[in-house]
Amino acid sequence: MLKTPSVTEAPVLQQPPNVPTSPFQTLGKDLPAGLVVFLVALPLCLGISLASGAPLLAGIIAGIIGGVVVSWVSGSQLSVSGPAAGLTAIILSALSTLGSFEAVLAATVLAGVLQLVLGVAKAGIIGLYFPTSVIRGMLAAIGLILILKQIPHFVGADSDYFEDMDFLQFNGQNTFSAIQSAMGGISAGSALVGLVSLAILLSWDTLSKHVAFLRLVPGALVVVVISIGLNSLLDVAAPVLRIRPEHLVTLPSITAWQDFTRIFTSPDWAAFQRPATYTVAFTIGIVASLETLLSVEAVDKLDPHKRVTPTNRELLAQGVGNILSGLLGGLPMTAVIVRSSANINAGGQTRMSAFFHGLLLLTSLLFLEPVLNRIPLSALAAVLLMVGFKLTKPSLYRTQWKLGWQQFLPFIVTIIAILFTDLLKGVTVGLVVGIFYILKANYESAYFLSRPASQAGGPIHLKLSEQVSFLNKASIVKVLDELPPNSQVLIDGSDSSFIDYDVLEAIENFRLSAPERGIGLELRGIQQVHVLGH
Repeated sequence: MLKTPSVTEAPVLQQPPNVPTSPFQTLGKDLPAGLVVFLVALPLCLGISLASGAPLLAGIIAGIIGGVVVSWVSGSQLSVSGPAAGLTAIILSALSTLGSFEAVLAATVLAGVLQLVLGVAKAGIIGLYFPTSVIRGMLAAIGLILILKQIPHFVGADSDYFEDMDFLQFNGQNTFSAIQSAMGGISAGSALVGLVSLAILLSWDTLSKHVAFLRLVPGALVVVVISIGLNSLLDVAAPVLRIRPEHLVTLPSITAWQDFTRIFTSPDWAAFQRPATYTVAFTIGIVASLETLLSVEAVDKLDPHKRVTPTNRELLAQGVGNILSGLLGGLPMTAVIVRSSANINAGGQTRMSAFFHGLLLLTSLLFLEPVLNRIPLSALAAVLLMVGFKLTKPSLYRTQWKLGWQQFLPFIVTIIAILFTDLLKGVTVGLVVGIFYILKANYESAYFLSRPASQAGGPIHLKLSEQVSFLNKASIVKVLDELPPNSQVLIDGSDSSFIDYDVLEAIENFRLSAPERGIGLELRGIQQVHVLGH
């Protein structure tokens, strides 16, 4: 039955000449990209801390570790790690269950240890089983969510935190009702800054193609500088249009070394005596690992050089990051697709951009608080609107449609499911649809059936495929049940390298019942198995 194929060593693939071989080779692109990621990541880190019910600086600490440490331990060149919106509900629940943020930190350290174990056990292979259509759907959905979620921030009428990615918000509204409310409470100053920022971003790519030195300056940096200047001008020239403090970046003030040392919170190791801590740690570890694997798979598809992230090493890197984050008082982290997409769109080439963004987060914490707290959130929302559009371009939908229903349906279902639930639930729904098409393809490709024109023409020939798994059992049983009585049948598995036991058992059941139907049966290249009851 079984034929063991010969194993040959895979050829060593040479990297294309344009792929960077050193993180110091493309600093001219990586440093500006790191600056853009920093500008996007700063309010996200603060917003996620706020939404999680954690100390405000816990998100910044996680972002610094994700940039400064995880970027070098990871094998991904473009992925950016930090606190993730997908974990906010888990952290809120954990705070209620465990009673203190210090206990959650202990669970975060344990979650990091679990990720180390998963990496050593090579569990990263799970990431290879996400269909391309589902990953593209996830990216497109994130793009749409970014656009929809940033509209309230763009017009200065926001009530949720900056990176809320769920359909249902903590304030009782949903994505669409929040936009409706925002349209009734537009802040003229924020909207003006947002529109100017968006106009700059839309024209910057075109201008930089014609003016060489503009390519060295990221459009997001120009937006931030002009938005600060415009807001200062409004303070003087039109105070009625002044942007309110709640619509500006809010970075806690650190004016002395004592302030800096106080931002670090130590874990409560006594929490290990409570069974609930292990449940929380397991939940954080598994969800963070799944979000990371989804993110790096998506980043690899966006990478212009098509580099492949070693997923087991990525789990190890995230484990190291979460252990350090838990020890220093930071939130749990994952690889984050929003920041990674901003990195790629800004021209990032190597891990140096993620590392530089981490250094900037640390520097901002120590020295740049007065300047950064003048950045309008509407300007940053404009940056994310552009990131969102690039993730969900109309051409992507046209391409998926042309590939047929087998690719388009999982793609569009994933988008809709993520829009109305959250990332993990939506991807799960998309996977179910994708698996349906996989089962359907397996059902149809298990065998080749040829029928002679007459009895004298020879037997009915049922030739099995090279790989016959339990997924093919249903189609084979169906065709065997439909064979006409008093016929001659040849079931040929001589070219099959693998036939699952369930299929062999079905064939053996057919062999035992064939005489009652007057069917003459010949088996070729198929091992008979013992069937219970015979």
